[in-house]
Amino acid sequence: MRDVFQTDLDALREQLAEMGVLAARAMRDATTAVLTSDGELAERVMAADAELDVARDRCDETVQRLLALQAPVAGDLRLVMTAVYCADKIERMGDLAAHVADTARIRHPECAVPAELTASFTELGTIAAGMADRLVELIGRPGHGGFAELDDTDRAVDSRHAAVMAAVTDPDWPHGIPSATSLALLARYYERFADQAVSVAKRLDFVVTGVIAA
Repeated sequence: MRDVFQTDLDALREQLAEMGVLAARAMRDATTAVLTSDGELAERVMAADAELDVARDRCDETVQRLLALQAPVAGDLRLVMTAVYCADKIERMGDLAAHVADTARIRHPECAVPAELTASFTELGTIAAGMADRLVELIGRPGHGGFAELDDTDRAVDSRHAAVMAAVTDPDWPHGIPSATSLALLARYYERFADQAVSVAKRLDFVVTGVIAA
């Protein structure tokens, strides 16, 4: 029975890790779409978001089965309950990547990002997708300290988000109010993606330590 239980726990970790892989891929592709005005790629990112919805539901089903049949305790129970929270957060990361892609779709064939902000959004996309990659590693090899690491990375995202906001709210912004509004929302999607990643890392630390960091 214990072997079956461990197999199910391993499967749960794999399901969460695969969600992280999908979220990272979605953010990378969405960033490419928005920076290159690739409408077809944007459509593919938005369509692929359904995969994360299905994966989240699969995690929920695994958790329900483990709770009903195995009655996990202590660290195993923390992992099982954390999986529900993390699956919801990672699914939300996929939604935010889809919002980035939708920005590219709406502005196509024009590019949503003006040349002077290309570097900022490139960095936002790279950092955000990298945070999802790190979550995949933490899910597979849990260890105390992942939250502090990603919380620190999140500050870099906040800094770039603030720089974009300063640019689009400058009185001398040359591209008009609709563009400024669109870019403010776009930067917010990246900032929220990073916040969700930090939330997942915090709960993964909890699995190891039994303590939710402040």
